[in-house]
Amino acid sequence: MKRMPRVLFVIPGVAQGHSMVFARRQAAALTTQGFDVQIFDLHSRTSLQKVFGEFRRLRRVVRAFRPQVIHAHYGTVTAMFAALGTGRIPLVITYRGSDLNRLPSARGLRQAAGLLLSQIAALRATRIVCVSRQLRDLLWWRWARVTVLPSGVDPGVFRPEPRKNLRGQLGWLEEERVVLFNAGLDSRNKRLDLAENAVAEARRWVPSVRLEVLDGHVAPARVPALMNAADCLLVTSDAEGSPTIVQEALATNLPVVSVDVGDVAERLKGVTCSRVTRRDPSALGRALGEVLNPPRRSDGRRRAEEFSSTRIARELGRLYRQILKEQRG
Repeated sequence: MKRMPRVLFVIPGVAQGHSMVFARRQAAALTTQGFDVQIFDLHSRTSLQKVFGEFRRLRRVVRAFRPQVIHAHYGTVTAMFAALGTGRIPLVITYRGSDLNRLPSARGLRQAAGLLLSQIAALRATRIVCVSRQLRDLLWWRWARVTVLPSGVDPGVFRPEPRKNLRGQLGWLEEERVVLFNAGLDSRNKRLDLAENAVAEARRWVPSVRLEVLDGHVAPARVPALMNAADCLLVTSDAEGSPTIVQEALATNLPVVSVDVGDVAERLKGVTCSRVTRRDPSALGRALGEVLNPPRRSDGRRRAEEFSSTRIARELGRLYRQILKEQRG
């Protein structure tokens, strides 16, 4: 049997909790296809002393695992850390959003330094993955090395389920219209304030509407049930790459109302019961009213193969094999 490449994922954060869960799911999807994937969790990106300690730990892992490809799953310090620690091993960098996007909520020297590190690290990359075309266009160079691939979701996990039973389990009232909003750990960039104002506007058309906010501590295993119990997903972010939560909503046939951010307009093109509208509470509120009155499901599930975790893993596998073929040549 032909041996699959050994791939080392470099992921910012710690293995506990829900940090970078989409990258960890990508590693699991590659493993099911026979790839030998190991994860290196970069525990610190702000303390120079700790980063040097992490660098020594990375070198030990590289010597023991002998990866054929190293894949950094974020730009900024993570990408530069991997670029300096890989030696001559081929490096893939995935840019996911805030590592290339300028965020109005994060102005200052720290953001500027992070964006600069992202761009410099790209010079070392053998291949680059951007989760949307919009992010690819933000790179200063190496466009010919870019592959556009979303993070992907598992359509076997995110699938339509009967709403009524789930509402009972969650304690939600059947008559209320629930709008799901993912604030994550950065409610300023996600624009929770705009979402709240939009829902307040929507009450002019749908008095029973309620905003259900997901923070960064919601267990990923709960999200499919929340999506199937909800009536709509609302996206109001200032900047995004390719928001995974929109792909999850499509896979569960949950309608989406969003501003034009990242690749959301592309994802929602042709999808019923969904809207892309102006970054304005009145426009968003009216769009919510149209989608929620009466409440109905979308047909987004038919698009699920475009961003299924299995397809994304196959594409990454082809990319790794092409890199190694070029190295041998």
